Amino acid sequence: MKKYWILLSFFCCFFVYSQKTMQGQILDYDTSIPIAFAKITYNNKTINSDWEGKFSLVIQEDSKPILVSYKGYYDKTYYQTVGAKYLSIKLVSNTTLKEKEIYSEAQVNAILKKVVENKSKNQPEKVLKNFEYKNYENLIVSATPDSISEKIDTIIKKSFFGKPRIKIDSSNYKFKRYSEKQHLYETEKVNRIQFQKNKTKETILASRMAGFKKPLYEYLGLNLISYSLYENKLDILGVSVHNPISNYGRKLYVFKIIDTLTIQNRTVYQIYFQPRKLDSNRLRGLLYIDAESDALCKAFFRIYGMANINATYTFNYVKEKSIWFPEKRSITVVKGNNVEDVTILGSTIKFNTGLDGLSKNASDQCYLKLESTPFEIKYKSETPIKKPAIKIDVPENSMSKPNNYWYTFQKDSVDVRKIQTYVSLDSLSQAENIEHKIVLGRKLINGYYPVNLIDVDFKSLLKYNNYEGFRLGIGGVTNSKLSDKYKFSGYVAYGFKDAQFKYNITPSYLLSKETNSWVSASYTNDLKEIGQIEFATENKRFKIYDSRPINISTFYNYKSISAFVESKFFAKTDTYFALAKNEITPLFDYKFLAKDNEYYNFNTTALQFAIQWNPFSEYMQTATGRLEIDKKSPKIAFQITKSFSNFLGSDFDFTKIDLRFVHEIPFLSGQKTSFTVQGGLALGDVPITHLYSIAPNNLNKDSMLKRVTFAGKNSFETMYFNEFFSSKYATFQVKHTFNKVKLGYKIKPLISLVTRMAIGTMDQPQQHIGIEYKTLEKGFLESGIEANSIYKGFGLTFFFRYGPNGLPKLEDNLSLKISYVLDLGF
Repeated sequence: MKKYWILLSFFCCFFVYSQKTMQGQILDYDTSIPIAFAKITYNNKTINSDWEGKFSLVIQEDSKPILVSYKGYYDKTYYQTVGAKYLSIKLVSNTTLKEKEIYSEAQVNAILKKVVENKSKNQPEKVLKNFEYKNYENLIVSATPDSISEKIDTIIKKSFFGKPRIKIDSSNYKFKRYSEKQHLYETEKVNRIQFQKNKTKETILASRMAGFKKPLYEYLGLNLISYSLYENKLDILGVSVHNPISNYGRKLYVFKIIDTLTIQNRTVYQIYFQPRKLDSNRLRGLLYIDAESDALCKAFFRIYGMANINATYTFNYVKEKSIWFPEKRSITVVKGNNVEDVTILGSTIKFNTGLDGLSKNASDQCYLKLESTPFEIKYKSETPIKKPAIKIDVPENSMSKPNNYWYTFQKDSVDVRKIQTYVSLDSLSQAENIEHKIVLGRKLINGYYPVNLIDVDFKSLLKYNNYEGFRLGIGGVTNSKLSDKYKFSGYVAYGFKDAQFKYNITPSYLLSKETNSWVSASYTNDLKEIGQIEFATENKRFKIYDSRPINISTFYNYKSISAFVESKFFAKTDTYFALAKNEITPLFDYKFLAKDNEYYNFNTTALQFAIQWNPFSEYMQTATGRLEIDKKSPKIAFQITKSFSNFLGSDFDFTKIDLRFVHEIPFLSGQKTSFTVQGGLALGDVPITHLYSIAPNNLNKDSMLKRVTFAGKNSFETMYFNEFFSSKYATFQVKHTFNKVKLGYKIKPLISLVTRMAIGTMDQPQQHIGIEYKTLEKGFLESGIEANSIYKGFGLTFFFRYGPNGLPKLEDNLSLKISYVLDLGF
């Protein structure tokens, strides 16, 4: 009997060891995106992959095939590879299915419809009149040491003479040892979130960044994570996606009920969603919906690409308020295997084959992790929000909290690598002078280079136009090393063609650091383009070159003494108020008739008030001033200029009113459409130097090829210089910009379709003698295409002029220009 038991035990052991459990994943062949809930059949038994396409299968015979199927894909019969430890099965999409779309079941559609309809009953911002909480946010860039091979490779390279040369590659080993000691980078902050009367305010209570004495304001202003999951648009590390529980989002995604389970003693539906189009790279994930209240109580999101973004949101049920309130938000970014870029934090993540000498194996193990945890929640807050127009307030004392302040937020197990990260990177930053380099970078972006007490102004160094020829100059402004309360700016320049010096000096005094309020006086002797339209509040962005003035030859000289105030005192505005006395000398053949006199040169004394209002932009208040951190449309600019006759020697009495409205519609696909409406009105005795030429940018040459120059920004490319002047005008521009189109290696042009329109009239044309021009009563139309950044910033634009002011000769209506995009401003 004992022999039979031994024999039976032998066969049992043989059976156990002859079968094995295999892990695997079902993926899309083209995008490598996981296929959720694919049907897997093996040995007459059927299972489904999970929501990430993963599955576990007990294999008894390697020779038997695995059958995989999913709607929208060809069925696949998969045979195992001998010795394989992991099954990666890729399905090919069936392009014969209409647009490769799948659809939700009726039951889950009814649930999602209720979720959308009841958002106002479940969103804390709608249910609670006011609330506040503190929030700890921690971001690290790190690597898992155990996942990094410490193998030291031998690389054979050919020398200059073709002989083999052996080189030792120890980058993996070094990186493993480095990541065992510390994270690659870390930053953290504590903030207070207040909500009252449909307004949300964030106040930074503490912040620190490894390697910096004071955190960068640019980081503090980033919208890293959506605080609410009920908005129509979600932001995940700068990636904007359609919310699946929005009216429009429901049309983009397909939903499937996976399970019914219990969370905090409440029945919850577990629902999977993915893009309706199977080849889409859009958001997918799991939603947990309260069966009774239709509220969201947990969510998992995934975005697949060259970088995979994984986001987890958990909520806590507050019984006395009958709502689910945010409990924790967590985001992880790891290397993906999709060829598409995913843009986060304002720039495209790229996983290179080498990172500072690290081999692909080492850098592939890097990850970014962000955790955000609310605490000290008050569901009814009596603390009023101060300065509600300021989205983020950064008090100066929040930037220098002692180390023991942060001990409160450490986890149960002390993160030794975290401590070493701050010590190591602080030392590295000091040794490499990194903070100084950051400050230098900020100034370079705005066109300045600091030299001791002075920031040299790049905009003054070299220019060119048809009147001055090459213009060489030097300019700058004193910086905070001299004083925080006052500054001196100025420039001197020399035109080699007109052989004249131009110069400016402007002392300024700071009235208020909080509102960026400065009072200044200025003296200028320089040139201006005739008929130029300038808004005093417009940001003078620095560019390597300014293309339009290259083509201009008609200027006037002005000598100006002025006093002005600039401020951000009013919420979401920039304001400017000035008094200026000007001596004007036209540098072309021109005579102005007014008050029975002939004027070849003239004086004006004028008051000017200008304001730009950005009603939906978001601002940050810092110790150094007020910053616009999220520039949103529309932007509305208004200014009025009044010249007084016989006041401080002024010759004319006139009034100019200017208005501009700019609106941009960004699409989550990355495309955008922008509209610009602009108009001006000049009343009284206004010389042509101060009327409107409406930004022409076409040379008066016979052949189109002779007119090939640089394209301007928002200028009329087929309108010739000095062709039209107006005392009243209105323009409308619409521009749609598509995503970059890959035409070849490093050739990815940015294509835009543009249409521009203008209409105007001229009051008292008999006042202007010596210059020939036309008026715009019949209107002006042009349309074209811009292919910017074709190669190394260079591109081409082509425009066609048509309508009542179209010219008889076809070639005269065409414009071909070179564009160059290297704008270092914001």
